[in-house]
Amino acid sequence: MREKLIRNAYESLLAMTAVLLCWGTVLWLEGAAGLHTDVLVLAVALTLTLFSTQRTASPRRRLAALVLLPATAAGAQLLGRLIMHHYALGAAVYTAGISLCIWIRRYGPAATRAGTLLTLPFVALLVVPGPALPPGTESGLVSWFWSAVVGVLACLSVWLVQGLGDRYGPCSPEPERAAPRRVSRLHPRPSTRMALQMAAGAAAAFGCGRLFFDDHWPWAVLTAYVAASGNRGRTDVLRKGIERFAGASVGTLLATGVAAVDVTGHAAMAVMFAVLAVTLWLRPLNYGYWAAGMTTALSLLLGYFGQDAVSLLPTRLAAIALGAGLSVAAAWWLLPDQRRRPQELAPRRGRESEDRAGRPL
Repeated sequence: MREKLIRNAYESLLAMTAVLLCWGTVLWLEGAAGLHTDVLVLAVALTLTLFSTQRTASPRRRLAALVLLPATAAGAQLLGRLIMHHYALGAAVYTAGISLCIWIRRYGPAATRAGTLLTLPFVALLVVPGPALPPGTESGLVSWFWSAVVGVLACLSVWLVQGLGDRYGPCSPEPERAAPRRVSRLHPRPSTRMALQMAAGAAAAFGCGRLFFDDHWPWAVLTAYVAASGNRGRTDVLRKGIERFAGASVGTLLATGVAAVDVTGHAAMAVMFAVLAVTLWLRPLNYGYWAAGMTTALSLLLGYFGQDAVSLLPTRLAAIALGAGLSVAAAWWLLPDQRRRPQELAPRRGRESEDRAGRPL
């Protein structure tokens, strides 16, 4: 356990170095080009989620990331504008896109990696507050072009830090264990099953989120995605839903404590990065730590954007509970698989198998 904690600390240090490098570069770019502050959030979200997928990537996979990530980031920004003006249509396009990223895993390891990479801007879209802002603020938001630029900067920052860490650091990354692709006898295939369950959960979260929480619908959709992605069966989805809600509850208490001491401005950003570092360190131990840390960080982020994070915490918890419940319902009653498949007992590493999927943000 001690060795694992040390390795986790080293990996979290590298990840935060990449995040700060990209954030600092985009901070300069924001001032030079007169961009909106949400470009900084996009830089942090993309770098943070990209780091683990590129840790042991080959040059060919990194070249693919350099093409796919900026293009998808630009497309996600346009999708955010569509959601702002035509919510139902945008929600339908988002649901179809995120489900397609899962469905294409049926075509082998390369498609699985591409699908995992393509989901990153979709997840970042739920973290960046753009779609949930009033339509009048659209002119100030980052454009599709600058979103693509941020995607390129995120790739370069991750590769630079990982390359220097591998060359001069004390620890080398653990090799990714490639699992042989199994031909599933399940009908429909696991990738199709997960895609349909994701579509059902996300669509319900979009509808219920807007109905009950108005502009704060992203919290319900993000939770529905987190609980359903990479699921290994009904029990796995239920466990992740409970972990996310429990972690968010703890994060709520932490965020309330931070707000009580009136941490704002640059100090709030410093605390947010410190929270992210600790969260990255503890994430491999249990997903609940990640949920708690992200809830705290996002609450600080809302305060930075001028929203009363403390008063919104009950709304956040209710939206998270709703999203988790919808995702669990989709997994339990839409094409449920009650048999214990081999991948339910296998280690979580190795995304090459069609029956396995990557972990989300």
